[in-house]
Amino acid sequence: MCLILFAYRVHPDYPLILAANRDEFYARPALPLGWWQDAPDLLAGRDLAAGGTWAGITRSGRFAAITNYRDPARMRADAPSRGALVGDFLRGTQTAPAYLDDVAAAGLPYNGFNLLAADPAAGLWYYGSRDGRPRAVEAGVHGLSNALLDTPWPKVRRGKAGLQPLLEAGTRPDPEALFTLLADTSRPPDAELPSTGVSPEWERLLSPAWIVSPTYGTRGSLVLLWRADGRVEMIEREAGSGEERAFRLRVG
Repeated sequence: MCLILFAYRVHPDYPLILAANRDEFYARPALPLGWWQDAPDLLAGRDLAAGGTWAGITRSGRFAAITNYRDPARMRADAPSRGALVGDFLRGTQTAPAYLDDVAAAGLPYNGFNLLAADPAAGLWYYGSRDGRPRAVEAGVHGLSNALLDTPWPKVRRGKAGLQPLLEAGTRPDPEALFTLLADTSRPPDAELPSTGVSPEWERLLSPAWIVSPTYGTRGSLVLLWRADGRVEMIEREAGSGEERAFRLRVG
């Protein structure tokens, strides 16, 4: 994923509400959201180039999602795929903090990343490879793009502000409203753009929530609604075709 907006322990009926966009090169092959044949309790999309994933959940209540940390000066062409970090956690048994501690201690040669991981015992945790040690995510409305958690890039600020009104107690969050939030193509003024080491033209192109270019852009959007009783809805909408896949499961 390259934009994750989420409310954690804010809504009394939905401890986790998440809306995310996956940005990728159009030519990179991938499978859509579905149950994995080699891990039947794991629900996620799948990167066919390296075998990992960008976000997923299991019937036992494990969840993980990842974004890249934009740092072109430190990019390694021979680095392993960061999607393996999500898949390995989902197929494993470690608690989220234990897994993230191991990832942090191993110092593996991944390019920069931000990893969210949750399990029923430990709750939701975050580790940014440019941010020291793993930490528990505090209750609140959060945003994660290609910098550290809650770094106030314009699309993160705008997305968090747009998510807040959708958290009315006593009502089910509206998936369509969340997809609309993710489809925002507005670009901020140049003065508000981050400086991440790419050209000004690329900073502009990458600045909206929904990215479009000839070769790279938003490939799809994901909405996750996790109820306090363990019922989960996970909906993926494909860019271009608008094809939608919806799954309902009970976790834990």
